[in-house]
Amino acid sequence: MTSKKRASHALKSVPPPTVDLHDPSLFISRELSLLEFQRRVLAEAADPANKLLERVKFLSIFSSNIDEFFMVRVAGIMQQVEKNVVELSPDGKTPQQQLKAIEDATRPLVADAYQLYREQLQPALSAEGIHIIDYSDLNDEQVAAANDYFHRLVFPVLTPLASDTGRPFPHISNLSLSLAVLVEDGEERFARVKVPDTLSQLVELPSIRKRRGSSIYTFVWLEQIIAANLQYLFPDLQILAAHPFHVTRDADVAIQEIESDDLLETIEEAVSSRRFRDVVRLQVESRTPESVIDVLTTNLEIGREEVYPVKGVLDLGRLRQLLSLDRPDLKDRPFVPYVPPALSLKAEEDFYAVIKREDVLLHHPYESFQPVVEFFRRAAKDPDVLAIKTTLYRTGKNSPIVEALLEAAENGKEVAVLVELKARFDEESNIEWARKLESEGVHVVYGLVGLKVHSKVALVVRREGNEIRRYVHLATGNYNATTARLYTDIGLFTADEQIGADVTDLFNYLTGYSRKQDYRKLLVAPVTLRGRFAELIRREIAHQAAGRGGHLIFKMNAIEDPPMIRLLYEASQAGVTIDLIVRGLSSLRPGIPGISENIRVISVVGRFLEHSRIYYFANGGEEEIYLSSADFMPRNLSRRVELAFPINAKNLQTRLKDEILETYLSDTAKSWLERADGTYARPAERNPRSDSQMRLLRRSY
Repeated sequence: MTSKKRASHALKSVPPPTVDLHDPSLFISRELSLLEFQRRVLAEAADPANKLLERVKFLSIFSSNIDEFFMVRVAGIMQQVEKNVVELSPDGKTPQQQLKAIEDATRPLVADAYQLYREQLQPALSAEGIHIIDYSDLNDEQVAAANDYFHRLVFPVLTPLASDTGRPFPHISNLSLSLAVLVEDGEERFARVKVPDTLSQLVELPSIRKRRGSSIYTFVWLEQIIAANLQYLFPDLQILAAHPFHVTRDADVAIQEIESDDLLETIEEAVSSRRFRDVVRLQVESRTPESVIDVLTTNLEIGREEVYPVKGVLDLGRLRQLLSLDRPDLKDRPFVPYVPPALSLKAEEDFYAVIKREDVLLHHPYESFQPVVEFFRRAAKDPDVLAIKTTLYRTGKNSPIVEALLEAAENGKEVAVLVELKARFDEESNIEWARKLESEGVHVVYGLVGLKVHSKVALVVRREGNEIRRYVHLATGNYNATTARLYTDIGLFTADEQIGADVTDLFNYLTGYSRKQDYRKLLVAPVTLRGRFAELIRREIAHQAAGRGGHLIFKMNAIEDPPMIRLLYEASQAGVTIDLIVRGLSSLRPGIPGISENIRVISVVGRFLEHSRIYYFANGGEEEIYLSSADFMPRNLSRRVELAFPINAKNLQTRLKDEILETYLSDTAKSWLERADGTYARPAERNPRSDSQMRLLRRSY
């Protein structure tokens, strides 16, 4: 049903009887919803319409996502069980019930992934001359090459670790792949050999034949080469068996901020301990003997419910190595992001004059991230720039933005940077950048006690004649030039004086002491963002009641926050048309008669990772649109410093509504519709196939 038809239908809706919107049955488990998202990722790996190596990429992403799911989500619930937490989840489950539901959903999902690899992707790769074969199937020439590789590159790296009465069971680090080796020297003994993650996991060998027009590749897994050469690690002993196993540990870093005198040191210690926190999953091959599993579970201190046997090689995430192969015919066609002429390096007009004249919107990856990098680089060199302030959440390695900030400090400018050390899995990178920035005289702040700073904002203060002018960049995504080519995000350049003043107040709050509770144009969590968004939703309810029609279109990564979900249920009950474009987690149940029948939830999973957040309010014809770094999750609205910023220029509003949001809403190729039970289905009408990301990509040229 189109938005207009649904709006007309909504006007005729009759308010239902009073319903308890706190009823747990109205909410979907966040963990099960996340697993549904992984199922959609896996569907991309299964889709024959995708290029073969892109399908392999999605399978690799799926495997890595499941690892992270256990490291964070499952680990968190297991901690609740250990601490005897009795609080129920929003969907009414105890921690024990949640773990059982996760196990029941995960095992068949992972089995589907392995079946897809065995029955579809591996044969398809072979048909294209990319052979991944078992060591036992190698010919004599390939065996010789594999063994030579072992002696030259692998053997010097390996460290066999025995486990007996004199030597304790070795530490097994997080995400490590190992071999459980059984040897005999009069009695059976156990040893562990770690498969080095510093070496190629797929070892290329001489090919059996050559293929006309393209290369032939033959690979064997590294652990199979090691297993075939164990006699060199255990000389004069009989090798009885070798079974690979893969360990996943709790990786959620707990930070005792209030008791900590040095947050940097505390986080370094917490990250260091992450490798050896509690085990939450043990993966083994399905043919692994019970005796070996008993040794592993006993020493890793886990139960059988944490053991996940799989039919095939462990850690399919390692397939990502194939993406570097020179087979462009098996990959998506590369593209060059569009650079708006006014912001190009060759533009004769001053960069700042463009921003001062009008707000500029950039939609990544379709439009280049380079102007954002240039914003920092020009500020670093410009003698009229007095100060640069920014937040850094995930910058990545070799960051050109950090290099520009270092140059700015060298050039004598005031540079203040809030580096969020608590950005999960980026702590080490951020610690490294923080130390480097500090060493060059940059004012570095490590975030706020009890709050994670997730906002993406940069401020350049420039002297122009007798005036001081502020230039601002605000974004939905990180200052990361690498992910800007892979994630969809939106950034705004503006010289709006009120936004500039708000950003100044925000940085004063972040770097100093401030109890400021109001801002001119920005919505700031945890202070004003939740309350103002709630007011705007209630305003749509009022418009609907007055006969002006209410319409909300929200694009985000996740919706989990119970109060916001209840408010959207209220809006739906009032007849407001609600379109939600939610990439991943959705705890909301759409389409329930009398409660959420006016809510549609779609998820788009395609070539690029959907990451932008757009909040559209019809407002009786006086449309308002906000872009934000925040999703509708308790942590974003209540436990993080987040920003939502208005888009006031009518041409930019039109672009966001008609070009971007409507393109997603009309997607029939890469979209999924959420059903009331939390499962997803492809749209019924898929012809003509409309791929929103490809349409946006074509428009950028």
